[in-house]
Amino acid sequence: MSLKRITLTVNDLIETVDVPQNMTLLQMIREKLSLTGTKNGCSAGECGACTVLMNDEPVNSCMVLAVECDGVSISTIEGLAKTGTLSEIQKAIIKAGGVQCGFCTPGMLMSATALLRRNPNPSDSDIREALVGNLCRCTGYVRIVDAVKQVAN
Repeated sequence: MSLKRITLTVNDLIETVDVPQNMTLLQMIREKLSLTGTKNGCSAGECGACTVLMNDEPVNSCMVLAVECDGVSISTIEGLAKTGTLSEIQKAIIKAGGVQCGFCTPGMLMSATALLRRNPNPSDSDIREALVGNLCRCTGYVRIVDAVKQVAN
């Protein structure tokens, strides 16, 4: 299979990667860049565990081909704590008890980050709408919504 060389920015670092035409962004992030915080939940764009920000918009990385990412900017969960200090949303979700098994947490945090960047004072309805694509089987969402509200306030 032929490879295509792409250059993209991942968590503010320029990366050049040779990828097969059929490799997903999720696979590239995990396998080529060794950023394993982004999770593979369903491989069908249904659960949101693989959510990353692509040019500041949340996307299911399992549904995007890596070759489509030439020249784009990607933010992963690892990018939220670049200086080694947790971001405000990461601190808030821990404080609110919004983490149980943790599998959905990276995608949830990336969707919440995108929301707070475009709307720093979201309503409960705005928060729930922004998180609608992220499934959680453990927390029941209330604590996650509370964490986003804490950061917004």
